Amino acid sequence: MRIHRCVHGFLVFGLLMVILAMSTPPSLAQEAKIGFSLRKIHVHVVNGLSGQQSLFLHCKSRDDDLGTHNLGVGDEYSWSFRVNFLATTLFWCYMRTSNGLHAEFDVFWPSKGDWLSYRCNWKNCIWTAKDDGIYLRNIPENYDELLHKWESVLIN
Repeated sequence: MRIHRCVHGFLVFGLLMVILAMSTPPSLAQEAKIGFSLRKIHVHVVNGLSGQQSLFLHCKSRDDDLGTHNLGVGDEYSWSFRVNFLATTLFWCYMRTSNGLHAEFDVFWPSKGDWLSYRCNWKNCIWTAKDDGIYLRNIPENYDELLHKWESVLIN
């Protein structure tokens, strides 16, 4: 009987510790160590093309199709989400300019280390379509990084 009370007490103590840990907001340093898992993530796609070029956009994940969007110059499309428990959340986009250049790539992935987390300042991934390709805003260092060059459509 005494062992049963000890185990029961240990389980109650463990449960209280878990509840306390979940109710205490983590510091920025703690969140940085674990990546995106605790924050709401915002992904932005901006049409930074010159002239009057529109940007066709189709983004999705395994679970969510965000539909197609046509962005005028300077327009932005954005969405928010939380990373799933296993940190396997992945979003990708197909983009096409009005002159036929296109690109398809991942716009969010938590499982590849802190590379993306750092650039997105742990919560805001800002992708901008420019004339020479797609850029990701490196928020902490305050500059845009060219990550994807446009591909042209090959016509035989």
